[in-house]
Amino acid sequence: MMNNPNHVSFVLDGKTVNLNFADSKYKPTTTLLQYLRDLPGHKSVKEGCAEGDCGACTVVMGELKNDKIQYRAYDSCLIFLPAVHGKQIITAENLGNSENLHPVQQAMHDYDGSQCGFCTPGFVMSIFALYKQEEKPDKEEITNALSGNLCRCTGYRPIIEAAESSIKNRHEDHFCKCEDIIASLLKKINTKDTIEIITEKQKYFIPFTKKEALSLRKQFPNALLIAGSTDIALRVTKRHEFLPEIIDLSHIRELDCFNINKDKAFIGSNYSLEDLRNSSKSVFPALNNILNIFGSRQIRNRACLGGNIGSASPIGDSIPVLMAYDAEVVLESVETKRTIKLREFITGYRQTQCKPSEIITEIIVPIPKSDILIKSYKVSKRKDLDISTVSACFSLKLNENKVEDIAIFYGGMSAFTKRAVKTEEILKGKTWNRKNIEIAMKYITEDYKPISDARAGFKVREIMAANLLMKFWVETNQVYKH
Repeated sequence: MMNNPNHVSFVLDGKTVNLNFADSKYKPTTTLLQYLRDLPGHKSVKEGCAEGDCGACTVVMGELKNDKIQYRAYDSCLIFLPAVHGKQIITAENLGNSENLHPVQQAMHDYDGSQCGFCTPGFVMSIFALYKQEEKPDKEEITNALSGNLCRCTGYRPIIEAAESSIKNRHEDHFCKCEDIIASLLKKINTKDTIEIITEKQKYFIPFTKKEALSLRKQFPNALLIAGSTDIALRVTKRHEFLPEIIDLSHIRELDCFNINKDKAFIGSNYSLEDLRNSSKSVFPALNNILNIFGSRQIRNRACLGGNIGSASPIGDSIPVLMAYDAEVVLESVETKRTIKLREFITGYRQTQCKPSEIITEIIVPIPKSDILIKSYKVSKRKDLDISTVSACFSLKLNENKVEDIAIFYGGMSAFTKRAVKTEEILKGKTWNRKNIEIAMKYITEDYKPISDARAGFKVREIMAANLLMKFWVETNQVYKH
């Protein structure tokens, strides 16, 4: 069944908005930012970069999860308007006004957290999301939550102090008092029947089940698949591309899951990278390490694991790590279901073995045994919210200080993430010592021929890659000594 054709519904300003794309000036690829900026009462949402780097466009969305509203911060410049179907949209105007400030806004005022004010609403929304989510976040978690918001004049100290104060003195706000009313409005929105938006030039579909998604994929094999759209949205906002057909998988709950049995984790392709960051702390520390510095919280809240893998980017941060863990990708179509090693899945620059009729539905990650050590690294110009110059992940098993097995994967060193086969061969069976590492470092240039670009020259990349291998030896040597 289909929802009312060309319609999406969401809650804004405490009311249900029914938007008909057939009768409006908005396209399916209009961003939430563009829509909000077009309204008279939501000018606090700013366009700074239109690519998710500055946080000036941060909004909070409320979503029903187990009959409770979950609040999360997002970059509205990366969200296509139909994707907000069934959600509550919250901007700084909804928090309070000059006569009645929200505790977060009051703290920003009290701690002098604003100067020019351009970035302030975005900061306020990121802190508000934290205010609603975390009981007692430490300073590290607060700075992590603010890593996606840039300020050019105030400085971050008073903003962090404002966040600490507002959360420390948290009390029931007006969102708590109105939550039952908003939940009732959200429950009335149809989130069961596929949304079909068909305009003169574009088609945009939102299925709510995996079965319907696979059926749409068979019917529209050339359609772009999106979930978080943190990558695809840039084709619209930065390159001004026209996207004629889109299948939006972001509302499929079946694909939003994380389950563990005795020796494997089963991760739904829609599982957000922020949820994965939290779920992976104890079981996959190397993955957690890289996700701590993956984008920003606003981006991780939208971006999903299936999208990061499916994009097959040569600098996709999760890919080298998952390859080191020997992850598998589950591909499904209407007729078939197959599993393939991630190490074999990517075949070239943004090329994979996924067929036009298939969708990535799950990623299976083996839980490493206690005698296998896996570590991940990322080199970039900035610590937070930056693209990798070079990334690496290493998996090592020693037997009496000799290398029984080793797997080495680098990102940013070739057109796609691949294994350092020759370097591994030099190390296998050898004593795990500095001398052999120094010999192996010289073979990096035989495994990879990196290019020069805006982030680094090819020679610098070779040096970085070799030094990361040495860093891995230094850290593992310390571990095994203890």
